[in-house]
Amino acid sequence: MDYLAAGIDPEKTTICIQSQLPEIAELTMYYMNLVTVARLKRNPTVKSEIQQKGFGESLPAGFFNYPVSQAADITAFMGQVVPVGEDQKPMIEQTNEVVRKFNSIYGETLVECEAIIPKVGRLCGIDGSSKMSKSLGNGINISDDYETLKKKVFSMYTDPDHIRVEDPGKVEGNVVFTYLDAFGKDKEKIKEMKDHYKKGGLGDMVTKRYLLEVLDEMLTPIREKRKYYEDNKDEVLKILEEGTKRARVVTAETLDKVKDAMGINYFK
Repeated sequence: MDYLAAGIDPEKTTICIQSQLPEIAELTMYYMNLVTVARLKRNPTVKSEIQQKGFGESLPAGFFNYPVSQAADITAFMGQVVPVGEDQKPMIEQTNEVVRKFNSIYGETLVECEAIIPKVGRLCGIDGSSKMSKSLGNGINISDDYETLKKKVFSMYTDPDHIRVEDPGKVEGNVVFTYLDAFGKDKEKIKEMKDHYKKGGLGDMVTKRYLLEVLDEMLTPIREKRKYYEDNKDEVLKILEEGTKRARVVTAETLDKVKDAMGINYFK
């Protein structure tokens, strides 16, 4: 519903359910033999996620191997361009390592991909942590109503040393200005607010109210569209079903090519 509300057109983009594509699971199993434990341990994204979630010795094997699963996600569709946040670049690098390793052993079969990172490569959490994450509860959701949005914006991390309005404030690391840079259209006004804030005399609530206005203007039409899909879930399920059927055609072709290359298509 979020995808559809944000404007992804299912006529142009296939939206599918990963768990309904068994070819991805099979590809993951084959690729796991091409990646060492030592290499997975060096993946900076995996390392930070493990630390963030505090797994310790209770680290699930599936979580540890999810870069391999992501490689299967991408190569199953012969993806060449992958839009990601900057924190996912190591996953793309690891995918290409899997591709090169597979091709070197079994012959040219898979294609390498390129990461496309948007202008806002990663949005920090409203609490000031390096990444907004649903699991950490520090994000703004497309489905948030106005009051929820207001509560989140007003609780945003700013400059802890900006105690009084007249105090000079820091813009760097101030989540409100980070979000204004990402979503605000009036760049001149934002620059003026930054200069004023740094000199002193501009309160945090003024900046937060402006950010609330900016975000609400952007999210209102998305919320309205999402409400339509909430009320018409049968339509959403039909989109997912049709998209998954289209996706399975592609993933089945890829798996067939992989098994041909590996010499394990015994009954073909």
